[in-house]
Amino acid sequence: MLKRIFDIVFSGIGIIILSPFFIIISLIIPIESRGGAFFLQTRVGRNNKDFKIFKFRSMKINSDKKGLLTTSSRDTRITRVGYYLRKFKLDELPQLFNVFFGDMSIVGPRPEVRKYVDLYNEDQKRIFLVKPGITDLASITYFDENKILENSAEPEKEYINSIMPHKLELNLLYLENRSIFADFKIILKTIKKIFS
Repeated sequence: MLKRIFDIVFSGIGIIILSPFFIIISLIIPIESRGGAFFLQTRVGRNNKDFKIFKFRSMKINSDKKGLLTTSSRDTRITRVGYYLRKFKLDELPQLFNVFFGDMSIVGPRPEVRKYVDLYNEDQKRIFLVKPGITDLASITYFDENKILENSAEPEKEYINSIMPHKLELNLLYLENRSIFADFKIILKTIKKIFS
């Protein structure tokens, strides 16, 4: 209950404070690339149930149907504006609405697409005991994930065999030690990582 109050208050404040950025970004995206400013994608949330995640569109229209799910910063499907949105994690800002509506938390395991979730073992599926989040320990550790993938000959295989298992280890560690205090620490680390 306390975490839900925390999520509502912080997401609500975030939406209000960041509303000018929402407006500016939503106007810039369609100028460079035809289509809407927002992108909805099905992800897997609490209790292993699908939900729609909100993001600012950083790729050309229908790009998710033309290639692999994992991307590097050199992916030709990414727009010029999208490159910077991803670099500074601004494409994730609309997820404050997911938090406000109750699909996500500010802090929690990042939600994955069903394709990758189907590869989880039973122990790894324990992360579905909590709501997914905008940020987590894995997001901080793999802040430059795109750079790692662009240096790989097989990005998706690298993600599945190396990055994803380690992310899940970090998520399970969070699950075993979660608290409001731990969430505050992760939020502060995330802010520090973005501005550094």
